[in-house]
Amino acid sequence: MAPRPTELYRAPFPLYTVRLHPRRGLAITAGGGGAAKTGIGNGVHFLQLEQIGGRLSASLLHCHDTETRATMSMALSGDFIAAGQDHSCHILRLSVREGDAGGEDAAEEKGPRRRKGAGPAERGETRSGGGEVTVESLHRVRTDFSPDALQKAVRFSADGTLLVTGGADGFLRLWEFPSMKKALEFKAHDGEIEDITLGPDNKVVTAGRDLQCRVWQRDQLVTGLQWNENLPGTPSTAYRYQACRFGAVQDGCGALRLYTVQVPHKRERRPPPCYLTKWDGGTFLPLLTRPCGSEVISCLSVSDSGTFLGLGTVTGSVAVHIAFSLQRLYYVKEAHGIVVTDVAFVPESEHGRELLAGNEAALLSVAVDSRCKLHLLPARRSLPVWLLLLLCAALIVGSIVLLQIASPGFL
Repeated sequence: MAPRPTELYRAPFPLYTVRLHPRRGLAITAGGGGAAKTGIGNGVHFLQLEQIGGRLSASLLHCHDTETRATMSMALSGDFIAAGQDHSCHILRLSVREGDAGGEDAAEEKGPRRRKGAGPAERGETRSGGGEVTVESLHRVRTDFSPDALQKAVRFSADGTLLVTGGADGFLRLWEFPSMKKALEFKAHDGEIEDITLGPDNKVVTAGRDLQCRVWQRDQLVTGLQWNENLPGTPSTAYRYQACRFGAVQDGCGALRLYTVQVPHKRERRPPPCYLTKWDGGTFLPLLTRPCGSEVISCLSVSDSGTFLGLGTVTGSVAVHIAFSLQRLYYVKEAHGIVVTDVAFVPESEHGRELLAGNEAALLSVAVDSRCKLHLLPARRSLPVWLLLLLCAALIVGSIVLLQIASPGFL
């Protein structure tokens, strides 16, 4: 059992999504209470991540008010944010103007904190000791047209020229970015689209409530995935695809793997296991499938290098698996008091490595309990190369000696 995670930040509303800026050391998290007149607000909060006193801490830089709209899904490309709010996608642009350092008092603070002076949440301002944040609203486009409309997934292409959205009406919509001119729309699933990921040649993978996971080249179906192909005893009709993500292959020279999560389609008194599947990113053939516990998985993230998979569950637990073997490396039961809505790894950029401070990886999780928590993976112990070579040589010599004893005429 891993140690309890650190609470980095507590928002004044339920949190549904989190993204990390690879260059600015920002965690961007969002959510809200929606249009209900409960007194619970809606917003996108910008947190500065820093190493202070040997600990990773978060300070609130700016609160962007989203009025009556709760942000349920979010994608990040450079300084552009695509936020799924109700039936629409809102495009925001972030800018940061560096300011004076927070001073000694700020440096001594630990854990969640605000910069000197009155908090920006109360004032609605953007100033902080570490810089000034401004958020500009660029576009707002309708992305879902079902009776209970809700944009559930949004993703940028790797080059930032396309944005893809999906939601409750089952339609996949492609938008040219940054103009937000609609390039394509078509019915991808019968029912809600749960998740979307973009891969090589702008192929799009969609996971739907109709138990299907499909690969598209524009509006042409490339293939449907069959996760249980190598598990003939497991009926596919008992499961649906909850999440899908492309990830790099460690030292794979640009190759990609696709990862999917399968969860039980219906609740049972004795819940069956959920499954993780790793796919070849070119042929879309399943390479490996492993069970990942009976807690229903709610979200999935892949680290930049493709080394780790982060999982959140509907019961509040958080886990990290090794992408190569799909084995579980880290697990905290009920890290949150309720469903984990999103997880994201600290980027492996130069700035991200500074934040890791010698840890192999760090995962942020957010939940409906309004908390953002930090999960650290200390560097795994490994033998130096010279020692591995020495051990190999010793094994070879030992094998030869044994063969000589058993067969004197061997040499």
